[in-house]
Amino acid sequence: MIKIKKKIKFLKNQNRMKYVGDVSEAISYFESNKNKNLHFLVKKRFEWMNKFIKKDDIGIELGAGAGLSKKFILNKNLKTSDFSDHKHLDYKNIDAQNTKFEDGKYDFVIAVNMIHHIPYPIKFFKETHRILKKNGKLIIQEGYCSIVFQLITMLMKHEGFDFTKDVWSENVPVTEENDLWAGNIAVPHLIFDDREIFNKYLGSNYKIEYEEFAECFIFLNSGGVVSRTIYIPLNYFLLKVLDKVDNILIKLFPKLFAMGRRIVLTKL
Repeated sequence: MIKIKKKIKFLKNQNRMKYVGDVSEAISYFESNKNKNLHFLVKKRFEWMNKFIKKDDIGIELGAGAGLSKKFILNKNLKTSDFSDHKHLDYKNIDAQNTKFEDGKYDFVIAVNMIHHIPYPIKFFKETHRILKKNGKLIIQEGYCSIVFQLITMLMKHEGFDFTKDVWSENVPVTEENDLWAGNIAVPHLIFDDREIFNKYLGSNYKIEYEEFAECFIFLNSGGVVSRTIYIPLNYFLLKVLDKVDNILIKLFPKLFAMGRRIVLTKL
């Protein structure tokens, strides 16, 4: 992983994004269908997951936020949950590190851009392992802290990153425990980049079935999902073209351009 800096943190009043963490506003904005760029991005973030989900599978999304997964996941048994109590959620006030759900209840668990918000990622992985059935899938969409992502983070002063944190600790948090929207976008790298360390801590619980890097300019020009910023409106044809450009750049130079990471873990 190429690092511009090992760690960088911003104060809340430095954040240049708008409506940070305003889930109700995000839902209203998305459903207004004003932003085609955003719809294109969110659709791509979820639709790839369908090939790992069977029609009759039972699934849960943890840290669902605006709950947009149900618009794109074909499985009708999917339920949404979050640490909040928003009315659109199927399960409210659910801590992804300690869900209280039954052992072995789910065929799949979805986690979209939420692991880098969790204070103790190791607790999350232990918990998802507990609630998944044998051979169940933990389907993850996360950020990839490429050079472009680091530069944008420093420009927008949103969330920040810290590569010095210990993601395997159950005692020292990697994000602020008292701020649900605090984020450390270095976390996915600290978990997945070194497979030897990953196997040391999680190899007896999971195997990595699938991994792919995705999204750059499609993300940058989306206007934001639960936080908002400026964007250039594009029609579907131009969005497809931009997506193809992303794919080429990411295939050739992932550490420079990739801003998204797709991973599927299978419970052993």
